[in-house]
Amino acid sequence: MMGDYEAVIGLEIHAELKTRSKMFCSCDASFGGEPNTKTCPVCLGLPGVLPVLNRRAVELATRLALALNCEIAPRCVFHRKNYFYPDMPKNYQISQYDLPLAVGGFLELESEEGPFRVGITRVHLEEDTGKTLHASESGRIHGSEYSLEDFNRAGVPLLEIVTEPDIRTPEQARIFMQELKSIMEHLEVSDCKMEEGSLRCDANVSLRPRGSSCLGVKTEIKNMNSFRALYRALDYEISRQRDILDSGGEIVQETRHWDADANVTTPLRTKEYAYDYRYFPEPDLVPLVLDRSFVEGVRSSLPELPAERRRRFREEYGLPAHDAALLTSSKAMGDFFEGAVSAGAPPKAVSNWMMGELSAYLNARGMEVPEVKVTPSQLAELIDLVEKGTVSVTLAKSVFQEMLESGRDPRLIVEEKGATQISDQEELERLVGAVLEENPKVVEDFRKGKEKALGFLVGQVMRRSGGRANPQMVNEILQRLLRESG
Repeated sequence: MMGDYEAVIGLEIHAELKTRSKMFCSCDASFGGEPNTKTCPVCLGLPGVLPVLNRRAVELATRLALALNCEIAPRCVFHRKNYFYPDMPKNYQISQYDLPLAVGGFLELESEEGPFRVGITRVHLEEDTGKTLHASESGRIHGSEYSLEDFNRAGVPLLEIVTEPDIRTPEQARIFMQELKSIMEHLEVSDCKMEEGSLRCDANVSLRPRGSSCLGVKTEIKNMNSFRALYRALDYEISRQRDILDSGGEIVQETRHWDADANVTTPLRTKEYAYDYRYFPEPDLVPLVLDRSFVEGVRSSLPELPAERRRRFREEYGLPAHDAALLTSSKAMGDFFEGAVSAGAPPKAVSNWMMGELSAYLNARGMEVPEVKVTPSQLAELIDLVEKGTVSVTLAKSVFQEMLESGRDPRLIVEEKGATQISDQEELERLVGAVLEENPKVVEDFRKGKEKALGFLVGQVMRRSGGRANPQMVNEILQRLLRESG
């Protein structure tokens, strides 16, 4: 008999902080570079070195914790998390354990099923590990002939956000991650580039009989580097666990790897417990004490957050909730929108272009808004050409595509193409008259009440004009001439 189960999901998110230097040394914390060129004795864990805490990392971590409605601890302690793995040169990671930076926050979110709330268990600081490159077709250690280590990332400031097991569906998990990413972008605490590893997410998932308050045996899923991967991995794992329970089997507590190519999770290792890491206080760092003035200073500097921006976009610009949500999905998207509106474009027109042509262009190329060549003022200029009737919407879309590829101003492209809209009454009447003469049967169909015939005739005029005819005027002239000749 098939059981009725409820999924219980908690997320562990790691975000690299947007600092110039590493967590405990002055090495460059920027992404990339030749392997092992951004290292020093401290981040390589050589004997006799001493870590020095990065103040900016503490400020950024506090910003996010406050934005997540957390309580900032007046005193927190760094610990050594001991484990051996080639990408951790010290064989331990400096992290926080039982006394983290912040605890007890929450986010309130909306889904199609209604509002839901996700508790934040803790927010704590730690250092990132290095990067291991396995010489195998899959990029994994299994079957690789050798592995290479790049320690450029070792010691980069890392923030871990752990949620309560309050998430019930893959869609809720995706919504939470998208909102968290947007919050971090608005706060400028991380660049959130999932493809570069600066934002990573692991998920703990278990099933229990619907209505039960007990927790089932959980598995942890790793290697989810996109919102789509998070959704698909959770969806698969929930189905896998349901099948095991329905067949009378037992779930094994373990860490599993998400294989995006095969669309499955596979066993990675048996789940570790806290005592496996032999946590003890970091002897080279004193406890971190954040006084009230520091915390309130950070609080007062918080910018407008996504939820507040969505509300303002609805109230100030009169946008529908759907538009406001998409335009605040990232800081760059919202900034682009407001830039175009500030340049004089009507808010709803800007929203339509951004949600339509711009989003389609970005999605097709896997790009983000900061990467496009078009500026907000150029989009506003294009919208102005449409509003004044200089170009038709159809032609404007063609011009916009060229703008996206070249970054050139719309007026220059329109002048070069000779693409200005034909709004001259006499010229349009000549075009319409020619189309009516060439299509007597369609004219007759229209007179018999076939409304679709008018659309065909409009299309023929637009085709004859190379898409430059003013469609509204064409429609009006067609109807007038058809009435007069009837």
